[in-house]
Parts: sequence; C-alpha cells; structure tokens
Amino acid sequence: MIESGELNISEITRRAGLSHTSAARHLEFLTRSGILEEKRFNRIRIFTVNKASPFVNAIAKFFSEWHDAREALQQPFN
Repeated sequence: MIESGELNISEITRRAGLSHTSAARHLEFLTRSGILEEKRFNRIRIFTVNKASPFVNAIAKFFSEWHDAREALQQPFN
C-alpha cells in the first residue's frame, strides 16, 4: 500500500483476498494506531499510509532490510 498511494476499501479487500468485514477491522486498527489515514466521501472510504508515523518508518525499514537479506540469500555463493 505504501507504493500504491491511496486505496479504497474495495481495492484493499480485493488485493488482500479478505472479506470486507475482515479488511474493515484491520483498517480500523491501523487507522487508530496512526499507521493509516482515512478520508471519507459519503460512503466511500479512502486509506493512505501516514508517512509521518514512526511506526510506518519502522515497518518500511524492516521490510527493506528483510528484502535485502532475502535477495542476499538467493545469490549464488562464490
């Protein structure tokens, strides 16, 4: 989602393979935690990553390091 920018709940459920109810619960937790920000336009809910959150910075760093370590493990040994 960090790369995707803003997504509505329907697109998030489709990409995550979750039911609407499950996705809504997770999104509510992430919003209350400050990881996501939510905009509402009547019944449409748009979510975006709160890049100012220290949690987001820590999560992004973790995934970056995990990705680098995974790539290093896939390299042939010389």
